Amino acid sequence: MMNILTQSLGLPLPALWLAFAFVLAILELVVPTFVCLCFSAAAVIGMISALCGFDLAYQMVAFGMGILLSLLLLRPRLIARLYAKPALPSRTDALHGKHGHVTQAIEPTLGQGRILVDGQDWAASSSASVSLGTTVVVTGADGLILHVRKEHEADDRP
Repeated sequence: MMNILTQSLGLPLPALWLAFAFVLAILELVVPTFVCLCFSAAAVIGMISALCGFDLAYQMVAFGMGILLSLLLLRPRLIARLYAKPALPSRTDALHGKHGHVTQAIEPTLGQGRILVDGQDWAASSSASVSLGTTVVVTGADGLILHVRKEHEADDRP
């Protein structure tokens, strides 16, 4: 059957696989579901097997395996990447690395303390006790509680 097709069109089998891949890729632009793109990738695999000199039965098996693998491995990643929503930055992200002043002593055992950063009052925690009036650096956040360390500890780090 393929001999009839290749003889009537005057194209070798690899060129037919390439044309099929191209048509499927164009169809993917019209119907963006990544299914046609997976079939197009499988057609390229069929073309490669034809270029290697394998017979039509093997080319069809390679095409089928290409479809299966691309639908199972490629399509989910493409869809996840297409529909992935960028994470919204937290209000506390902008405070990372900023300096603040302790307005209520921070006690790690009690888990309480407050700091003033950029004119805003925040709940704060630290791994060590920090006394009132100490300058601190914001190192992170857990929800609306800022994690801080004393300013001189930040300067000592490499």
